[in-house]
Amino acid sequence: MVSKDQTLGALIFLVCAVVAIGYIIAMVFPGQVAEWISPIIDVTAAGIRYWLVGIPVLVAFVVVLAIGAWIGWTMATTPPPKPLEEIEAEEKAEEKEEEKVEEAKPEEKPEPTEKVEAGKEKKKKK
Repeated sequence: MVSKDQTLGALIFLVCAVVAIGYIIAMVFPGQVAEWISPIIDVTAAGIRYWLVGIPVLVAFVVVLAIGAWIGWTMATTPPPKPLEEIEAEEKAEEKEEEKVEEAKPEEKPEPTEKVEAGKEKKKKK
């Protein structure tokens, strides 16, 4: 069964392929394209080539400006970061708290070495 994503991907692929083929045909044979389009729009071969270059340039320019506007908006609406001095002070305070917690913990007493050595000998005998 085909998922929605696969169907959408196939549709995008087909549209892009048709547009690319149409673009190449219009750039190579602008006179024939002008004859096909002339009943709808009064355009010449030179006019077709002009718009085939002009429209993608316009779209790319608008996309670049939109990205620039988005970056500017993000920078304008993001609060400034904390100063380094404040961050370092917080880190030092956290370190002091950790030291206090470690000092408050009772120390664990290690087992006497005799018991540990006896346990090792028993394991070796088995």
